[in-house]
Amino acid sequence: MTVHMIQHLLLMTFAPALILLAEPPLVFWHGLPRFGKNVLGPLLRRPLVQRFARMLSQPALCWTVSALTLLGWHVPALFTLGMHSEMWHSVEQASFFGAGFLFWLPVIQPWPSVSMGPQWSTLLYLFLATLPCDILSGFLVFSDRVAYPVYLSMPRHFGFSVLEDQQCAAALMWTCVTLVYLVPAAILSIRLLSPRSFYRSELVQSELRGGAASQRDSQRLEAV
Repeated sequence: MTVHMIQHLLLMTFAPALILLAEPPLVFWHGLPRFGKNVLGPLLRRPLVQRFARMLSQPALCWTVSALTLLGWHVPALFTLGMHSEMWHSVEQASFFGAGFLFWLPVIQPWPSVSMGPQWSTLLYLFLATLPCDILSGFLVFSDRVAYPVYLSMPRHFGFSVLEDQQCAAALMWTCVTLVYLVPAAILSIRLLSPRSFYRSELVQSELRGGAASQRDSQRLEAV
């Protein structure tokens, strides 16, 4: 189960974040010929497409989908189904991968997405995202019985019993997810506490309200 958990962490936590950080839509856009940009540009600016993109990147939706995917596939009946069927195992892996992309969208905000709210709300989003993992991991770590009997029939490695393997997998998920989420939370906190970030936020809000930023504010930002 520990090896299986590593696979889940790669699919849901690490791979989607790294792919989104690489900005694949931006790379794809710059690689398009002028004809492709002329065709695709108006299509992407359609209100229906933009409305769908905003709906897809809503933090509440992204959090709910990722939490339900994580908890749902760790229900013993569904977990066993995925272990006994190659097709359902592929569905499980694809859902982890897709839910991982949705989860990281409000955090990384790759091009051409825009911020859906104040930056501090992302800190709350990351904190709330640890709760489903904490609940699941805590249950598996402190449980005195095997949650997934399917592992009882598998060969043992590294001298672990089935229960010890379950506890090791849960502890791995608990620590990895917490540390991974801590990295963007720390980066965002530093940006929020930075004076440069504060004045830049004021200028952006002033422009969004329709007023030009004052010369004094611009000079303050340059001084910082």
